[in-house]
Amino acid sequence: MIEIRGLVYRNLRIPDLTLHPGTIALIGPNGSGKTTLLRLLAGLAQPVSGTISLDGREPGGWPTGYVNEYPDRNALFPTVYDELAGPLRFRRCPCPDIPEIVRKAAADNALAGLLDRPLETLSGGEKAMVAVQAAVLGNPRVLILDEFDSHQDRETLDAAGKILSGSGAEYVVRCTQNMDLASRCDAVVALFQGSVRRAGTAQEVFSSLSGTCYYPFSWRLFGGPCP
Repeated sequence: MIEIRGLVYRNLRIPDLTLHPGTIALIGPNGSGKTTLLRLLAGLAQPVSGTISLDGREPGGWPTGYVNEYPDRNALFPTVYDELAGPLRFRRCPCPDIPEIVRKAAADNALAGLLDRPLETLSGGEKAMVAVQAAVLGNPRVLILDEFDSHQDRETLDAAGKILSGSGAEYVVRCTQNMDLASRCDAVVALFQGSVRRAGTAQEVFSSLSGTCYYPFSWRLFGGPCP
């Protein structure tokens, strides 16, 4: 379990929050602290006080994949091949094995034709797919997606979903403004003004948000969770 205790950082105030393995949706209005919490979970920022731990380790002590909302901010290397090979090199995968791993992952996810392309020549959807695949190739225990879905079409989201479902990550924490997507996650955390208003299953959280813009559209149509 990821345990957050007495957390204080910028506008965030989270006395007690436990995240269980699975897919966790982080929802709430802009400025509520969602990205800040993701950065803390990834070890990209340190709390002023309080702790975040997973099996007794602090963020940075476990393998983490991070996908930014804006695809261009994910890139570390000039070509698609090097972007996908980078995480393997960082975790010291044997050099002779890297080309086969990269080419298989690319072939399995319709990226094979992009391997020799400079990242700057890709479309936004293609860059997003490469970012997700690169994050997964790092073999993360915690995979963090910061509104990755906000600029993507249905085709890209479906393709990314295939990669994510086979990622093997123990925790997938995704910030999203898509409440229908959030309703399909194992757990939902609703952040408002830096505080957790509700955390639990989709049913538990969205039942307290009925009548707001944070209630899934499909639930409005069906009068509750989709059958």
